[in-house]
Amino acid sequence: MSHDRELDVKGLNCPLPILRTKKALSEMPSGQILRVLATDPGAVKDFEAFARQTGNALIASGQTDHVFEFLLRRK
Repeated sequence: MSHDRELDVKGLNCPLPILRTKKALSEMPSGQILRVLATDPGAVKDFEAFARQTGNALIASGQTDHVFEFLLRRK
């Protein structure tokens, strides 16, 4: 799926991936898609909770090797 911006937070642990994602989304117009790449194993639950709490849609997630990918649509 295409995205408007990409954020690489590989190597960072909680809460930094979420904090950087929140900042990146705040700089994007509504409806745009942010692709986040993370390596923190806790990121899966963190991004699900983040999406629920903020209203930004987690439209896809997956894992390749040890890298987690999340696609979030800005509310």
